[in-house]
Amino acid sequence: MKKLWNLIPLWGRKLIQYLLVTAFWLGAWGIAAHAVGESLLLPTPREVLVRLCELGIQSKFWLTVWTSLGRILYGVVVAVFFGTLLAVATHFIPFLYTLFYPLITVIRSTPVASFIILAYLWIDRDSLPSFIAVLMVLPVVWANLHEALGAVDKPLLEMAKTYRFSPWRTLRRIYLPSVVPAFMASCRSSVGLAWKAGVAAEILIVPAVSIGRMLSESKQYLETTDLFSWTLTVILLSLLLELLLLCVIRFFSRRKKFHGKEALVHE
Repeated sequence: MKKLWNLIPLWGRKLIQYLLVTAFWLGAWGIAAHAVGESLLLPTPREVLVRLCELGIQSKFWLTVWTSLGRILYGVVVAVFFGTLLAVATHFIPFLYTLFYPLITVIRSTPVASFIILAYLWIDRDSLPSFIAVLMVLPVVWANLHEALGAVDKPLLEMAKTYRFSPWRTLRRIYLPSVVPAFMASCRSSVGLAWKAGVAAEILIVPAVSIGRMLSESKQYLETTDLFSWTLTVILLSLLLELLLLCVIRFFSRRKKFHGKEALVHE
């Protein structure tokens, strides 16, 4: 049996493992649903999947999904941009680190719900999920990049000065190889965090077109199957975003290795 298992390609073994794990938890869910015996309290996996398929053929469903996704991804992009700028600024100007550190600490320590309620006093409900995504992602990007910049090999920087590297070459040859892994890791961990926080903001403030509104209305009208279907949508989208980001990370990692070898040949 072990020999037969080893004959299967690595991707095939991983796929089988994921399918078995998924089947196990779906089975546990189904058993619990049948034990409860009431769809109002706990619908079966079949009921939820059927309802999700019914929602999936409606244009309103996709409009809602793309609207929520667009808001939150916009916040992620803004946070990554300004988090990167802030990390670079606080690394090269220590006074700025002292100045901004208390603010970043407050942002990281304050509960998301408190920020949502406070921000709703000044920001309209359609823009608030993006703002919450910025607050969740920016501290993570800033902290990881600032630490990565501080960990750059000092002898390499001294060598760059000795050989009079241009600022662009120093950035490309020394800083980027040290910072990119931390940058990619922070982006990967931030996407899921921003998605969950953004949907939570939508649930509390209920924008006109949003997944949060659909979740809130499903709970309000006791449409438990719809509630589970929209929750499953949130989970699947989160997994899809992380998978896409992981593919991007692997693509750039391979490209970086290729160009690194090519540069060594030319040099």
